[in-house]
Amino acid sequence: MQYRVSGTVTDMGGVPLPGASIVEKGTTNGVTADFDGNFYISTANENAILEISYVGFAKREVPVNGRTNITVKLKESVSDLDEVVVIGYGTVKKSDLTGSVGSVKIGELEKTPVASFDEALAGRISGVSVVSGDGQPGSLPEIVIRGGNSLTQNNSPLYVVDGFALEDNDNNSINTSDIESIDILKDASATAIYGARGANGVIMITTKSGKEGMPTISFDRYFGLQNDLKRIETMDPYDFAVLQMEIDPVNSPYVYLEKPGRTLEDYKTYEKIDWYDKVLRTGTMQSNNLSISGGNEKTKYYMSGSYLEQEGIFINTGFERYQGRISLDQELTRKLKAKVNVNYSKSKNYGVVATDNGGSTSASLMYSIWSYRPVTTGVDVNLEEELVDPEVNPATDYRVNPVIEAENVLRENISRSLLGNASLEWAIIKGLKFRITGGASDNLREINSFYNSKTRYGGPYHPQSRGPNGSQRFYRSTTFSNENLLTYRNTFNKVHSLTVMAGYSQQKNNSSLFGGESVQITDEELGLSGLDVGTPTYLWASSSNWALQSYFARLNYDYKSKYIFTATIRADGSSKFSPKNRWGYFPSAALAYRLSQESFMKPIEFVSNAKVRIGYGVTGNNRVSDFAYLSGIGTTNYSGYSFGDENPGRGTYVSGLDNAALKWESTSQLNFGLDLGFFENRISFTGDYYYKETKDLLLNAQLPYATGFSTAYKNIGSVSNEGVELALNTVNIDNDNFTWKSDFNISFNRSKVLALTDNQSSLTSTTRAVYNSNPSYIAKIGGPVAMFYGVLYEGVYQYEDFDQLTNGNYVLKEEIPANGSTRSNILPGYAKYKDIDGDGNISLNDYTVMGNPNPDFVGGLNNSFNYKNLDLSIFFQFSYGNEVMNANRSVFEGTFLTGRNQYQSYTDRWTEENQTSNIPRAKGEPQLFSSRIIEDGSFLRLKTVSLGYTIPSQFLKELGIRSFRTYVSAQNLITWTNYSGVDPEVSTRNSALTPGFDYSPYPRQRTLITGINIKF
Repeated sequence: MQYRVSGTVTDMGGVPLPGASIVEKGTTNGVTADFDGNFYISTANENAILEISYVGFAKREVPVNGRTNITVKLKESVSDLDEVVVIGYGTVKKSDLTGSVGSVKIGELEKTPVASFDEALAGRISGVSVVSGDGQPGSLPEIVIRGGNSLTQNNSPLYVVDGFALEDNDNNSINTSDIESIDILKDASATAIYGARGANGVIMITTKSGKEGMPTISFDRYFGLQNDLKRIETMDPYDFAVLQMEIDPVNSPYVYLEKPGRTLEDYKTYEKIDWYDKVLRTGTMQSNNLSISGGNEKTKYYMSGSYLEQEGIFINTGFERYQGRISLDQELTRKLKAKVNVNYSKSKNYGVVATDNGGSTSASLMYSIWSYRPVTTGVDVNLEEELVDPEVNPATDYRVNPVIEAENVLRENISRSLLGNASLEWAIIKGLKFRITGGASDNLREINSFYNSKTRYGGPYHPQSRGPNGSQRFYRSTTFSNENLLTYRNTFNKVHSLTVMAGYSQQKNNSSLFGGESVQITDEELGLSGLDVGTPTYLWASSSNWALQSYFARLNYDYKSKYIFTATIRADGSSKFSPKNRWGYFPSAALAYRLSQESFMKPIEFVSNAKVRIGYGVTGNNRVSDFAYLSGIGTTNYSGYSFGDENPGRGTYVSGLDNAALKWESTSQLNFGLDLGFFENRISFTGDYYYKETKDLLLNAQLPYATGFSTAYKNIGSVSNEGVELALNTVNIDNDNFTWKSDFNISFNRSKVLALTDNQSSLTSTTRAVYNSNPSYIAKIGGPVAMFYGVLYEGVYQYEDFDQLTNGNYVLKEEIPANGSTRSNILPGYAKYKDIDGDGNISLNDYTVMGNPNPDFVGGLNNSFNYKNLDLSIFFQFSYGNEVMNANRSVFEGTFLTGRNQYQSYTDRWTEENQTSNIPRAKGEPQLFSSRIIEDGSFLRLKTVSLGYTIPSQFLKELGIRSFRTYVSAQNLITWTNYSGVDPEVSTRNSALTPGFDYSPYPRQRTLITGINIKF
């Protein structure tokens, strides 16, 4: 007679686990839990043992012991060795990995209040660098894996979203709540399957699909506030007025004293106009996500929609996104399955871009905020109501009222993105499957700008004023893809596992640009709609295309889960190269040996996993323009060529030098890895050492001017990256009521320039932000890819450096070098630099390496705690050893212009009364990049804190609610650093050659939100 048992399966917080497996031990008798986690099973007798399991949770055996109703709580699995990791064109158990792959814990990512998932990756995966230039809403960070391979080309990874490969993915188009997993392929043995586009690493994103069971409705919402992390104080009216007397002792007394009828002491009584505070606001941020999923044995579905809005902390700036997604899995026949994924998003970031200065030091938003005078000097002038300060010369200083500018500028970047793919899988025979996939990606970017008469570029004061003006541009990129995969999987004699995959893919892209610009618009109230009532000045119209064809194969062999071998080969043909160099070939191989499977390891019971890995492979990079190997033909925008005696007309010219020999950039990489697990994997460790070398760099190389061209694409130069990655995951406490888990990672990377173009020992770069004509970075053979470049600061000249003339004036001693200024003009307190070439003066010949923007190491530490229904997550991010060029200090801690306010720190400058100061006196610093503005950028940041509470399920059943979690979360709470700027995590002109530069950054935000997660 059978014994009937009922029960419920939940997690430790009481949330039901639908689909959990309940099997009577020793039999095939089993059932699955329903939508509410309930189950009913008939066992052989009242003493049967039930085996309860659920994906991601530890399996549990529960004796019936005569009970008729059982509540079973499952713990999350301590070991992740059985987790499935997504790799190129397939999946593999983590225990069977031969390459270096990092997996993101999505649960932790979802606790981070950010607009895009990539913002939350910083510090969470070893070997993955996430650099966000500043805090501008909607701006995407740059991700670099294991150091940049290229000097002048794009170092971004390849993104593969549900199998669709994208070179320039708009990560703002993906809703974090829709992501099922993120796996990052780092070494060549893992990325070589993507051949020509795998050199920079590959980020595999898998979105959620429907699961068998009753419909599940999920609603997530949060709302929060944002404010600035740190503000730099500027001078108050008194200190500002004192400074003006020093800069211009002839005219300033009239402007600041005689004309307004004031004394210096009077300025101590005037209230400071705090321009930063007037532009600043408390920004709000909200997110709403709704999803419905479910299905049966043959049909599974997932649908979602979301809306996110982020108000910037500066007025009239922000970001918003609308997004929707549909996924459908359908079993057509016993052997045929179909899958469809479609994602659509529309996003817009708007407002003044803080870092945009049009190549001029004085044309950025933060320049206006920090430099604008803190006090009005005339009774007939109200600085807060005027666009331009009457005491400023608009021909040489482009600052404007930052409040009026921010309120009136229209800047919009609107992106509409549609990504869809469909696949058909045919199980031909046992172990042999064929899958065909077709996909399309359509991205339309609309870039709008309008400057009315109350803006810098639309007002009458700018020296190149064009009156009210605007432009509108549309950039479209459409990619079509087709993949065909044949996979054979089988196990022989229960010990030999073999998986063979072969495939063919083709991808084609079409892009176009169209737009127009109009100036002197007569009716500015029309905004962009008034472009037709202005004077057209410029039209953009272009189109391009590229295509890629590929053949690839992979072999995986596994003997007793002890010896694991992987080999791949890929051949890519790209239209970006000439026919003779169109094809590239990219092989890889990797071997793993699991010592823990050996009999001699069995007595060492505390070792639960031990595996060594070695891999080598070659990957490529084709990130060049579509027709880089051909000569370019340009058309003049002016009348410059005459045929015969006719009036000159527009002509064409060779705009770029051809290079038919241009070929693939190739990166070879060697990787050694070690995976360890102890005490049933409660402690797990992963370590990797890698060395990669990139040859035939696709370098925009400098050419002799005699050629008629300044640069051209060439395959020259070589770069290496060498590093160590360590990750430690521990389960510190694990009992029925309390768990504590820790995840720590740290990465070390060293880049080196091995070769440049012919007879070139170094490559200098400028940021076009401050002192535009002067280089500020250098890449030297034998050194890192980027180093700060300038003169070495030696303090200020003191009186002992001078001889006093009979008339009382001071002149530099002959043996004391000048600082680049005329010797007779140099005074005590002026900046002093090291004269490297010994010629007695400072020039570009005295430029040298003055700092290193590359960190010694970076990483992160996450601790997650669960006590009954409470959960707490605390995440720290750190960077050590990197330096930052705080170019703001070169402008706001030293000025030669009257009327330009300075940082409050400049009150400590050298004066006759303050001769021990290390800050040059007023007008005492030439326009040179110096080591004075190089600062330690190391930091430790309390990045994310999240505290949540899940209401016990017994209180929710009456309401038809499956689970209800409420939480508070904070981002960028506290930063410990010695950096004096707004934020040490800054790179406003970020590229491989110009990292760690800080000028006019949009302040990064501190965010505090509260939210709910509800499932019905």
